[in-house]
Amino acid sequence: MREVILASRSKARQKCLRQVGIKFRVSASRVKEQHILKTTCSRLVIENALSKARDVAKRYKKGIVVAADTVVLASGRIIGKPKSMNDARKTLKLLSRKPQRVYTGIAVIDIDRNKIFTDYEKTKIYMVKMTDSDISDYFKRTSPLDKAGSFDIQGRGAKFIKRIDGCFDNVVGLPITKLKKILKEINEETGR
Repeated sequence: MREVILASRSKARQKCLRQVGIKFRVSASRVKEQHILKTTCSRLVIENALSKARDVAKRYKKGIVVAADTVVLASGRIIGKPKSMNDARKTLKLLSRKPQRVYTGIAVIDIDRNKIFTDYEKTKIYMVKMTDSDISDYFKRTSPLDKAGSFDIQGRGAKFIKRIDGCFDNVVGLPITKLKKILKEINEETGR
């Protein structure tokens, strides 16, 4: 397989790729994600991921760029990464009241052939009711500021998850099954 370039500094996304044996280099995008819902949540995350992938792809002459964007949809509004600890606290209170959906858009650019592949994943999450004490204790051990929805399902935030309907890796921030399908398609098309 040709070089894979991850358009993200996300440790969680890097870990997902390593766990499935995909070798990659990191080249973070400088694009600021949009969080205004104009059409659908799936369209928003795909467009954000595609903007990131294009930003990174223009820096390389060859390779495969992988980008993703994750948001949480709760009570009809988009929830991205919190702006402050107070914002994170309010977010977790909101999310623990009723189920929410996590959307991740994927964009893959095959630079050599100038081809673009996009997809998205959606997962429904049911959380336990969180008290102020639960949230404060969580914040002592984990920073919520780099996490969409202010929690990490693969870390200490897992204790707040009652159940999920859908893809676990999507909630982490990179739906690996969909990504592997795209990479397989690229490899089959190029005969590699």
